[in-house]
Amino acid sequence: MFESRPALPDDDRGAAGPHEGLRTGPAQLIGRAAEMGSITAALTAARAGRGGAIFVTGEPGVGKTRLAAEALAAAAAAGMATARGRASAVGSPVPYRPLVEALFLLARTGLLPGPDALGHHGPVLARLLGDDRDPAAAASHVMVGETVLRLLGSVGEGRGCLLVLDDLHDADAGTLAVLEYLLDNIGQQPAALLLVAGRACGAAAELAARARQRGAATALGLGPLDHPEVRLLVATELGVTPGAVCPELLRRAVAGSAGIPFVVKELAHDLAGRAGRHGRHGAGAPAVPAGVTDTVRRQAAGLGPLGAELLGMAALFGRRFPLPVLERALGRDHGELSAVLRAAVASYLITPDGPGTQWYAFRYRLAAEALLDDLGPGERAGYARRAARALTALYPGLPGAWCAPAARLYEHAGDARQAVRLYGEAARREMDEGAVERALELLTRAHRLVEPGTTSPEAHATLLERLLDAVACSGRLDRVPAQTGPDEDEDEGDGDGGGGGDECGAAHHLPARRRAGLHARLSEIATLRGRPARARAHLNTARRLLDAHPSEAHTPVVDLAAAHAELSRVAPDRLATAAALARRAVDGAQRARLPDVAGRALLLLGRLERDQDEPAAVAHFSRARAIALARHLPVLRVRAETELATVAASHDDRPTRVERARREALRMGLLPLAHEAGLVLALDRIRRCAFEEARDLIDDAAADAARLGLGRTLAALRLAEAVRCAHQGRRPEMREALERLTPLLDAEPTARALSYGLARAFCSLLEERHDAARQEFAQALAHDAENPAAGDFGRHGVILLLGVLDGRMGRRHLAAAARDSAGGTRWNHQFAGLAQAVLLGREGRPEEATAVAGKALEAAELYPMARRLCLRLVARAAYEDGWGEPVDWLREAEEYFHGAGLRAAAGACRALLRGMGASVRQRRTGTERVPPGLRRCGVTAREFEVARLVAVRTSNKDIAARLHISLRTVEKHVANLLRKTGHPNRTAFADSAHDLNR
Repeated sequence: MFESRPALPDDDRGAAGPHEGLRTGPAQLIGRAAEMGSITAALTAARAGRGGAIFVTGEPGVGKTRLAAEALAAAAAAGMATARGRASAVGSPVPYRPLVEALFLLARTGLLPGPDALGHHGPVLARLLGDDRDPAAAASHVMVGETVLRLLGSVGEGRGCLLVLDDLHDADAGTLAVLEYLLDNIGQQPAALLLVAGRACGAAAELAARARQRGAATALGLGPLDHPEVRLLVATELGVTPGAVCPELLRRAVAGSAGIPFVVKELAHDLAGRAGRHGRHGAGAPAVPAGVTDTVRRQAAGLGPLGAELLGMAALFGRRFPLPVLERALGRDHGELSAVLRAAVASYLITPDGPGTQWYAFRYRLAAEALLDDLGPGERAGYARRAARALTALYPGLPGAWCAPAARLYEHAGDARQAVRLYGEAARREMDEGAVERALELLTRAHRLVEPGTTSPEAHATLLERLLDAVACSGRLDRVPAQTGPDEDEDEGDGDGGGGGDECGAAHHLPARRRAGLHARLSEIATLRGRPARARAHLNTARRLLDAHPSEAHTPVVDLAAAHAELSRVAPDRLATAAALARRAVDGAQRARLPDVAGRALLLLGRLERDQDEPAAVAHFSRARAIALARHLPVLRVRAETELATVAASHDDRPTRVERARREALRMGLLPLAHEAGLVLALDRIRRCAFEEARDLIDDAAADAARLGLGRTLAALRLAEAVRCAHQGRRPEMREALERLTPLLDAEPTARALSYGLARAFCSLLEERHDAARQEFAQALAHDAENPAAGDFGRHGVILLLGVLDGRMGRRHLAAAARDSAGGTRWNHQFAGLAQAVLLGREGRPEEATAVAGKALEAAELYPMARRLCLRLVARAAYEDGWGEPVDWLREAEEYFHGAGLRAAAGACRALLRGMGASVRQRRTGTERVPPGLRRCGVTAREFEVARLVAVRTSNKDIAARLHISLRTVEKHVANLLRKTGHPNRTAFADSAHDLNR
């Protein structure tokens, strides 16, 4: 009936860049800047005659050899002599193999001195190079070490030398003995040793540890790359920018490679290769790259038959596997497996996972996938049946987290019915713990296994309901099951279950009432996508099914979906209708004992009532939280706590609780909720003028919403970006953001009113286009009348203040705004409080007006831009009616607007100051040097120069001579200073301004 859509992108070229961009030359070294810094310092010291040694260690594929190559290139670029040798376990042992290889390289490049140049050490060199003419030249390891030491000194004389010896974990004992001698004596030679070895226990590792302990060498342990470094490496390998890397490829590279550069590169090359051959991904999961498979296969083969059987069975569990289960399945005790385990750990195939020896993990996920792919169908099924029997015997009833691995084993064993049942139970347990992403993965696996006859219709419907609920919670709309047969009204590729026809009943085996519930869930998902017509189509089908087959258990689900869909309808009564549907859903859910549905309906009801009746909204949110705590519903709990935190932040403006709720939503995989909380935080940052922080929040969330197809969330974020630009007076950028919003208005119709009130009109005010702002606020009100907005766009704040200033509004309007809860937020209090002050001033009550204005401006302290806008707007009324401090307010506003680059607003403040007969500062070069206190007094840059000299009691005549101005001009500047600063004479000014010259 349904099939899962692949999570990987459809088009490799668009996702990973063109195949032609695949890197073919030397790559950029990524994530090793600190290590290269240490190596560069050692090379510099070697050129100065101070030798040293560095051990480079790390697991296979981590980039040890790549780092050594970079070191050789750096040494060569600096004019140093270079040589490289490598130990090998292939073939018959060759004494001093890496040293001899390095000597031959020097010989081929003409850098090797003749034996005669080394005096009595020459025969040793000849012996090393295979010249048997002097059999007596055979020498001890110490003699060989001294010979190599002298040779390095000769080769590096005047320029320095770098000797790289690789794969020392395979080196013979003689080589290591010579190296120990070199480590102890390299300090006085113009040479650096770069010694590369794995981290596994062995003679080379012991040599490195001893050298490090006695200070004879430093050690660089290479670790895996982090997430940004993996992204950069993939981009480099594909020849694209980091931002162009396909998110699914990046996710697979991070999860599958454990940050091992070799594996990351193989994944990138494999993707590019398949893109070139086929142009797009296949429908199934991507294969393990051949290079990774070959490497893992060789490592596993080295462990013998028992090791191969152990790892093959372990791979059935995924990356982590429980050792006790394998011991029982294989019929071996821990002692028998310990040698194999030690060898597997030493080869970096697996690693202990957690304390004790109960759990192990493959070093990277692709290793398990490669081993699993190597098993034949019969071998895999046989291993799986043995492991499943062992697991159920060891853990009867499969308590805790054991359901998921058992389901995986039954899936590999071919028992689909049992696997589906266990996957469903495991997903339920994960949801109970708030692990939504994990639950979604388990439900997707279960759904993939459902076939006619393997699962009862009721069980199948329950599975689909849980899957769709997890999709809606997580925002992973790519996981919505696709129908098997097309509907008559289906639009191809929409991915939300077709066009609303009864595709849920395409197989005619699910009960009608269950299909109604599925359509209700598909409606909510369509609403999340921003497709209101599709949501209504699903609702119509659900209602038709319930009309024919009434069900008390499914009607509340349909009512709740209808309430959400109603918010996307353009109608004056939409909020009232949605609230009525939500109340009905609450009542029905309580009767049907559906606590999650009741809680979600309460949350929606609270959001609808928050602006008008905040106490009632808080009661709804608190009730939903109580239900969540009582019934152990972590997703509902986090949703309720996010709503309560948002309400609290609107009053105390401390968004800590919202930030905490957002982090928890992200941890649980509740992406739509996390983005809603992020939107609240972004708007808070905008009001506080933390515009860069707001941009980061908006950009990250918008990219994620676009990737997931969350149209409604994306519309709100596009609006937030327009508001961010508007609050900086950046009209062109605001217009661009609003243009990006336009195609999404059907997803969020209330954005029309909000875009006029929060963005366009606010920008016009900062541009001193007050008539345009009034028209835009009027347009916002008109849109709100046609389609009420569940959010404040200025009606309870700035619109009220402008109306009072214009004489269009009075106490009746203030009282009406105060009755709505939105009027009590701190943001609106600054505007409403000043509107009340204006009215008090007009009524001849200046003292009361001043007091009320003081409280309003205290609330405005958190909002730099809005505070200065308020000061500019009310200054004339305050001046004319004799209340407040209009001159000081205008100077403060002018200084702020000038610093923010808002010339029109700053110019308006200066014009008002002139009209009040107050001094107006000149905006000349050097003004920034005037202290803020003097700037607010209107002191100019030239007056400040005079002030500094007056402060040290310089006479007018000397000031004139020093500044090359006339005595009369000095006298004028001094008089202005005294008048502007309120000092009776220059002595008083000098006494108070003694720190101007510090």
